[in-house]
Order: sequence, then structure tokens, then C-alpha cells
Amino acid sequence: MTIFAGWFVVTRFGVTRELRVWDITALRFGIGTLILLPVLLGRTGRLPKGAWTEGLLFSALWGAPFVLLVAMGLQLTSAAQASSVTPTMMPVFSGAIAWLALRERPGRGRLAGYAAIIAGLVGLTVGASLSGASPSPAGFACLLLASAMWALYTMRFRRSGLAPIQAAALICFWSAVLFLPAYLAFDLARLGSAPFQEVLVQSVYQGVLMSAVAIVTFNRAVSLLGSGAATAIVALVPVMASLIAIPVLGEIPTPIEGVAIAVIVIGVTLAARPPRAGVSA
Repeated sequence: MTIFAGWFVVTRFGVTRELRVWDITALRFGIGTLILLPVLLGRTGRLPKGAWTEGLLFSALWGAPFVLLVAMGLQLTSAAQASSVTPTMMPVFSGAIAWLALRERPGRGRLAGYAAIIAGLVGLTVGASLSGASPSPAGFACLLLASAMWALYTMRFRRSGLAPIQAAALICFWSAVLFLPAYLAFDLARLGSAPFQEVLVQSVYQGVLMSAVAIVTFNRAVSLLGSGAATAIVALVPVMASLIAIPVLGEIPTPIEGVAIAVIVIGVTLAARPPRAGVSA
């Protein structure tokens, strides 16, 4: 979650300077594919039947389209707003999908947690508005769509039978195969015009930390905790992003934002708590 929280800040830094959303996406999945390709080609830990097709679906939900949506949302909003919308609403979408599609009705505690998470999100949005950062409807739409896609991926991965690192490798591979040819053919690259230090930072964070570390560890968390608890913990990202922003950017939360963050923490605690024996999740 620490890497995810920093990702919103680092990505916002990139797309508001020389680099574009296309460059961020290319660095993330191009470098990620190079690092994780041995997982797909090695003889040990062979992929189960249907893994390549499943990986294509995963890349559509949590690969290049997801990154592009979040990056566009970051261009239209801010790092604080983006980190508050996408991770915070993801567990709510996950719970709603499980309830409607799988008939997995959440218990009262988890419903109360979802309500608290939404209330905290509203508080953060109001706090940002009062501070002069007007919310962008188009930006919020991109972030909400990305959140729903993340939720679908999380639920699908839990039932896929793939190892965490296998899913991460497939996401990077298919995203690179589908995105990089268009990136090069339409001359979308702006890496040469950006300072070397900026490209280096983005390469390490996007390609190594996000693709080779964060995706694998998140998948592992889903395997160990279950999709409900894992997605609820993701709602802590805006809290951690706010904490990171204090020493790094000098951004101190307003009193309204502080209260909203506390409400989100309470919601995450309720939503991530495992159900008692004999009680539905």
C-alpha cells in the first residue's frame, strides 16, 4: 500500500511535466515485462491451462487501460483527489459486485465499513473543494471507472488459480504487446524531451516497484486475506498518501481532511474484519 500511495504522487509529477500518460504506461509495462518475462518462459512453475486467456482479461482490467484512466484522472484532478477516489471506492465496488453477481451478501459490519469509506471520501472531496481544488467531473469519471475495473480484477484473480507473480507477469506481457506497438507507431513517445533524472525515477517506480513488486504483493495479499479484506485495506492508500505528502510535499491535511481520513480508517477496520463463523461476509 505504501508503493500504491507513492504511485499517485509520482505519476502526477510525471504527467504534469514533460512526460505524458503514454510514456508512463510504456515505462510501466515495458520494463515490467522485461523483468517478469522469465516467469512466463521458464520451465519451472508452468502456467495452468487457459492462463494466457485469463491474463489477457487481467490486462484489460488492471493493465494498460487502468493506468491510462488513472493517469488521465490525475491530469484533471490532483494526486490527493485521485488517491482518495480510486483506492477508496474499489472495496465498495468489490462488495457491490459480489453482492449483486455472486449473491455474497456482506454482513452488517462490512456494510457499515463501506458506508464509512464513502463518507470519508465525501469529506475528502469537500475538503479539497473548500481549499480551492475544484473537482473535475471527467477526472472523477476516469478514476471511478478505474476503481470498478480494479475491483473486478481482484475478484477474478482470486478464482483464477494463478500464482501472484504469474498474474503480474501476464498483465505486463499483454499490456506491452497491445500498447507498445501503438505507442511507437503513432509517435507518442516523449522520453527524449524529458530530463534523464525524471525518466529514471519513473522507470524505477513504474517498471520495477509497481509492476514487479506492488502487483505481486497485492496479488499475494488477495490470496492470503481474501478479496473482501484485501480490497478494504486498499482504502488506506489515501491515508498513507496524505502522510507521505507531509514530509515530501509539505502538504498538511486540513481539519476536514483529517476527520475524513480518520473516518476512512474506521471504515477500513470494519470492512476488512473477517466474519465470525456462521456469519456471511
